[in-house]
Amino acid sequence: MQTEKLKQEVIQYAKEIGIDKIGFASADIFGELKERLRRQQALNYQSGFEKGSLEERTEPQRLLPEAQSIISIAVAYPSRMKGAPKSIKEERRGLFARASWGIDYHVVLRDRLEKLSAFIEDKFPDTVNKVMVDTGELSDRAVAERAGIGFSGKNTSIITPEFGSFVYLGEMITNIPFIPDEPLEDSCGDCRKCMDACPTGALVEGGQLNAQRCIAFLTQTKDFLPDEFRTKIGNRVYGCDTCQQVCPRNKGVDFHIHQEFEPDPEVSKPKLKPMLQISNREFKEKFGDISGSWRGKKPLQRNALIALGHYKDKTAVKDMIHVMENDPRPVIRGTAAWSLGKIGTKEAFSAIQAAIEKETDEQVLYEMKKGLEFQNTQAVH
Repeated sequence: MQTEKLKQEVIQYAKEIGIDKIGFASADIFGELKERLRRQQALNYQSGFEKGSLEERTEPQRLLPEAQSIISIAVAYPSRMKGAPKSIKEERRGLFARASWGIDYHVVLRDRLEKLSAFIEDKFPDTVNKVMVDTGELSDRAVAERAGIGFSGKNTSIITPEFGSFVYLGEMITNIPFIPDEPLEDSCGDCRKCMDACPTGALVEGGQLNAQRCIAFLTQTKDFLPDEFRTKIGNRVYGCDTCQQVCPRNKGVDFHIHQEFEPDPEVSKPKLKPMLQISNREFKEKFGDISGSWRGKKPLQRNALIALGHYKDKTAVKDMIHVMENDPRPVIRGTAAWSLGKIGTKEAFSAIQAAIEKETDEQVLYEMKKGLEFQNTQAVH
């Protein structure tokens, strides 16, 4: 098998099908990563979204016994939205992180990788490949780092020389023994802008993230958001880009290479009030194609309520009262009550007071009382 010739053919074909970077790595155990993950577990820094056991996440041959090497790919996405609508007083808007702009990247990258796999199989029918994008057991970042796609920054993102950290990653484990590429040198140096800018201090040290404090993770949870984070998420309805936005390596980086990742401004920067009572069908029609919809509408509606409270949007009070009084989900009723208190109009406080008389859920009652406590800290309008 002429692996070097095949490698060059794979690199060429990857360009033709819309892969912006490709690298090759060995399928050896990720020993350093294993230690880091053990530390993450011991400190309870994990998000809980991780797939597979510690061994499956660090030993490629557990996933594909014939594994000889791993092909890593990166596809660039834009960092600026063309024609972004303004968030105006009576029509406040939320924001989806850049990684949720356009069509769900899991779908796009999986399609690219499957084409790549088919290309290799066509050349060598005995090939055995396993494709993964984000939701697989392996760490996309650890593979990309080993394959020379980029270096792992202090913000835990892979930073490429060409596209900064605005890239999606995926990989394919294969039984072909490709010659591995050289990893890149870490170029963060003394810079700690991402760590200093993180709104919640989730970047506990360079390259170590406490996912339990990360806004990108918190916006995807389904329960009540802990109080200390409510004032921090602002108008984010899904994800957080702060640690990428402040990175000097991302200065001026904005690639519009792939039409699939161009954001629809009305989806990526949606009006908040219509999100409160959106039906399942409407939600699927509007948000179903983006990666930010994977947890369903509940977390996004909770975040929209918090965002309206953040804006102190008095025009949303009637909609929020309706939600507090009628929504069957305790998290949504309770968050609506808390946000109404934050907006702090007489109508809002009266509605919370009246709703307390009928509410039976303990957690919701607790949130309603917290909403009323805002009366002591602000003047009632």
